[in-house]
Amino acid sequence: MVQLIVLTGKRAGTQAVARRFPFAVGRAVQAGLVLEDDGVWDRHLEIDLRSPDGALLKASPEALTIVNGESVREAVLHNGDILELGSVKLRFGLSPTRQRSLRLREALTWIALAALCLAQVALIYWLTE
Repeated sequence: MVQLIVLTGKRAGTQAVARRFPFAVGRAVQAGLVLEDDGVWDRHLEIDLRSPDGALLKASPEALTIVNGESVREAVLHNGDILELGSVKLRFGLSPTRQRSLRLREALTWIALAALCLAQVALIYWLTE
């Protein structure tokens, strides 16, 4: 998943995780990340996933968007890129992954190994009698 961390502005310190794409950022209530700071348009930019390229940023034609110090209309985003939308700075990144618990699988594996060892001992005992 993709996350945006607000570095400056009224919502500094908040994180937005993009679970559905395209992910919109702007003043509009329908945006995935709503920012009400100076210089931010209703639908300032969209982030979409493109399989070969990764995350693609598309800015509104009239909205000033800066990625790593360069003004852009479209850009392929990389982990750690800094986005500037009006007076707001955001950091683009990949959200941390969560590993599912494997306790049940591990317990079943140990039980199966113990059963196999017991079966082998029983077989050896049965064959030696």
